[in-house]
Amino acid sequence: MEYTVSLKLNHVFRRLYAKGESAVGSFVVVYARRNGTDENRLGITTGVKLGHAVERNRARRRIRETYRLHEARLKRGYDIVIVARTAAINGDFAAMGNSFLRQCRKLHLLREEASE
Repeated sequence: MEYTVSLKLNHVFRRLYAKGESAVGSFVVVYARRNGTDENRLGITTGVKLGHAVERNRARRRIRETYRLHEARLKRGYDIVIVARTAAINGDFAAMGNSFLRQCRKLHLLREEASE
């Protein structure tokens, strides 16, 4: 991921959940908030409810790849947390990408030229 670094600190996740905006889809829930820098910070969360470690890791890999494919279309300067839902494990990958873009559009994360 060229324009993104990892979000790892728990207090940043909690602040984003509390003060950020969210958009819910069938595959993922996206939380976003401006961070005041020139790069995006990405965090991916998979809860224990999704299944065993194999399923959670599969969901994380699919989400990370979806984000990587659409990263160039996103505005910079945001903290983004993506929470996996059950459909993210085995759902259709193309539908997952479309759902992610729809959530980003709701949060106004897409660049102007990319949203047309």
